Parts: sequence; structure tokens; C-alpha cells
Amino acid sequence: MQSTDLRNKESGKIWHRKPSPATRDGIIANIIHNTSDYHPKVLRFLNVAFDGTGDCLIAGDHQGNIYVFDLCGNRFNLVQRTAQACTALAFNLRRKSEFLVALADYSIKCFDTVTKELVSWMRGHESSVFSISVHASGKYAITTSSDTLNIRQSVGIQKVFFLPLSNTILSCFKDNSIFAWECDTLFCKYQLPAPPESSSILYKVFAVTRDGRILAAGGKSNHLHLWCLEARQLFRIIQMPTKVRAIRHLEFLPDSFDAGSNQVLGVLSQDGIMRFINTQTCKLLFEIGSLDEGISSSVISPHGRYIASILENGSLNIYSVQALTQEINKVCMYDQMK
Repeated sequence: MQSTDLRNKESGKIWHRKPSPATRDGIIANIIHNTSDYHPKVLRFLNVAFDGTGDCLIAGDHQGNIYVFDLCGNRFNLVQRTAQACTALAFNLRRKSEFLVALADYSIKCFDTVTKELVSWMRGHESSVFSISVHASGKYAITTSSDTLNIRQSVGIQKVFFLPLSNTILSCFKDNSIFAWECDTLFCKYQLPAPPESSSILYKVFAVTRDGRILAAGGKSNHLHLWCLEARQLFRIIQMPTKVRAIRHLEFLPDSFDAGSNQVLGVLSQDGIMRFINTQTCKLLFEIGSLDEGISSSVISPHGRYIASILENGSLNIYSVQALTQEINKVCMYDQMK
């Protein structure tokens, strides 16, 4: 595994020899950011996001330094110093060089990675923005904080996001209620029924397949709920291993051959390990992270080639999905040949 220390440099190579990730861990590069002061300290990465191509990613640390990492060109560039922590990032806007960053002062700014200039500055939130969802066209974005879209004082928002390939917005509240809205008119299209009373999950995290048909939801439990949004019904409950007590993040793994009906789901749990399971067979396929080097957040590239994970120690790991799935693909090929 190659490690790259940014050391406050404004640009440079991500790796100095071509990465050959081991099947066991799949890591292409580990990126750390130590200051070069007399008393060096680690600048912890807080957020990361891929662009629409999946070959570039953007990452921000707790001091507001924002870097772009070009995985094809093997370059990193410092594109902004915001001087405050970023709480959310989005890097898949209509203008490919622009990105959105939510900052600790509750504002949202749009910058250009090429000119490094401020494009726009937005205010309106009264608490930290924790997610940014960009419409498929790249023209619109929804920002979510705990003060937005509350139905009543006691029911806060968990997440609001655009469904892929549609003009539908999904809003998920802390009482497990989930509503779908028309993007242009904000007309309520439907509400999902309440989960069965036998289920004690309070939803906290969500993921949708790239075709926008299946919603996965999880929370402080080792159970996952899969909803069919077309039929508006819960169709599968998946039980994770007993060592999983809470689910911190969910994301489907894109596959260029499944027409968007993604069947592999990444499940990041409280132990810092992200397990990838087949939602049809409920089998564990592979995992990243460990008890010693736990993951705090992850994002998967749109084409499904890379996973970028921020570790609990503040560094950034970039994984090759091809390396991680190499043994699985060998087994599949063997089964087909028999």
C-alpha cells in the first residue's frame, strides 16, 4: 500500500509508482495530510465526493483545505482554502469544474476548480448542512440540515435527496415517514406505509439503486429494509451479522451490466467495517476497513470502479473495486465453466 502525505503542498503526484492493489485489501493509495509546522499535526479529512466521470474526487479537511484528486492523471491539486471545516461536498454539477461545499458557518459556496474563484454564495440554513443531493441534470441541488422541512417540532428530517432518473424528491423523517414529492411543483406524489410494528428500526441512513426503483433503509439495528418504490411496499428484510449493532452508511455498488438495478449494497456499521452484500442472495461478498483501521464514511464512484473512504484516523483510502471483487469473479467464471 502506498501512502501519500500532502504536507500542505498545492499540487503533486498521488502515487510515485503504478499502484498494484492486493486482492486482500484493494487499496490503491492512502492519503494523509500532515502539517509541516514545527509541531506537525494531522489535518483530518471530513468529506469526499466523486465527479460525474468517477475518475476525479474532491476531499475537504477540518481546516477547510479542499483538494481535487485526478485518479487517471495521477495528480492532486489544492483548489480552495475556506479556512473553516466543510460539512458536505458535491462535485457532479452541470459545469464539470464546479463544486458545492457546505461550511461550518451554515453557508454553502460554489467554487470552480480550474479558476479557483467563488462562483456563488448561498445562505438560509440555521444549522450545519449534512448532505447535498444534486439532480441528474446537474442544474439543481437540495441541501439538508436539521432545521429544514420539519413537519412539526418533534419530527426532524433525516435526509432529502433526488431519486435517480426522475424529477422526484424523497424526504425521510425521524419518525420513519417517507414522502415522495414532484420536483417542479413540490406536490406530494405518495407516502410509503409505516414499517411493520415488529420492526424496531428507526431509519437513519438510506440508499437508492441507480434506476431509482429500490430504497434501502437502516439504523440502530442489524436489520436492513428494502422497499420497492414502484409498488410502494417493503419486500425484503435482511439481517446482518450479530456483530453489526448499528448502520452508519448505505450505498449501492454500480455495475455497468445491470442496467441500474444494483444488487450489491455496501453497509458501513458501527465497528468501522463496510460489508458488501448481495441483496438477492444475502451473501457477504467482500469488506473493507478493519477494527484497527476503521472507516468513518465512504463514497462509491458513479461507474463503480473506486471506493473512497475516510478512516477514523482522518486519512483517506482509495480502493479498487476490481481488486476487491477479483476472487468473486473467479468463482463466478468457474461456476459457469462447470
